[in-house]
Amino acid sequence: MLSFKAAVAALSISFGMTVIAPAVAPEMMVARAAGTEVVAVVNGTPITSGDVAKRVNFLRLQRAKGNLSSVAKQQLVDEAIERIGVLSSGTSVSNEEVDAAYARFAANNKLSLDQLNNIMKQSGVTVDHFKSFIAISMSWPRAVQARFGDSNKMTAGDIGARIAKSGANRPKVNEYILKQIIFVVPENKKGIAGKRKAEAEASRKKFPGCDQALAFAATMRDVSVKDLGRFLEPELPDNWKEPIKKAPMGGTTTTQLTPRGVEFIAICSKREVSDDAAAAAVFREEDLKKPGKQNEVDPNAKKYLEELRAKANVVLK
Repeated sequence: MLSFKAAVAALSISFGMTVIAPAVAPEMMVARAAGTEVVAVVNGTPITSGDVAKRVNFLRLQRAKGNLSSVAKQQLVDEAIERIGVLSSGTSVSNEEVDAAYARFAANNKLSLDQLNNIMKQSGVTVDHFKSFIAISMSWPRAVQARFGDSNKMTAGDIGARIAKSGANRPKVNEYILKQIIFVVPENKKGIAGKRKAEAEASRKKFPGCDQALAFAATMRDVSVKDLGRFLEPELPDNWKEPIKKAPMGGTTTTQLTPRGVEFIAICSKREVSDDAAAAAVFREEDLKKPGKQNEVDPNAKKYLEELRAKANVVLK
């Protein structure tokens, strides 16, 4: 089992998140906030003792050690500075993306949303605080890329050298073109999720193919179709990767419950490719699986944070 710290670190990597303990242990008791006094201000935005208490509880879920109040305060100041970069670059993720990531976190831990909500409440983290953390964790890498570009992109020379060094043939991977079929479940009607799941399961067995997807969806109530575009297999979202790999060409995946409703993916096209993009995707996936790689700090992220910190007005109380 991965640690909670490793799990939340995965937020910034594709769409995948994994494993927290399904219950709150006695040593993870809630840190009580002594009122809501302001402990720091970043460009006019206050950070309160209540914010720090929630982050301390979050750190306890991660089994963190040391002066947790000090660590929590520093993390919150850093995140407030990172938000400046996110807002200035217009790279903030949407509420829908955050909700979807939160739901994937629950599903990957074999928890219902209610169960995860209860863990967040009982631990003193709160759902809002965790979602705020998710939002900045997903948005900040986009801001860094907007600032520096894709400096980690492999060149043709890098790829050739990697292949030559390994002595292996150029990697071959499957390339997919995908559509997402969504049986919408409104926020105020979560009780119909079971019924919608049954409808989605019945409909995917009659799915006529991607060319007729829109017309097919139009015959049903509150069903939408989203073009996901082209994906190389290593780049598939973690929660959909295995279902997509198992689905037949022209067919669909099994269904999944998400904050938007009940969804399945249609496989519009599948072909084997062996070009530089495919090789780079394979090598990136291999590198991310190396021990400790997920926890490495992007040097550009560190550099950008320091740039923003130098310009920010930070007042510590």
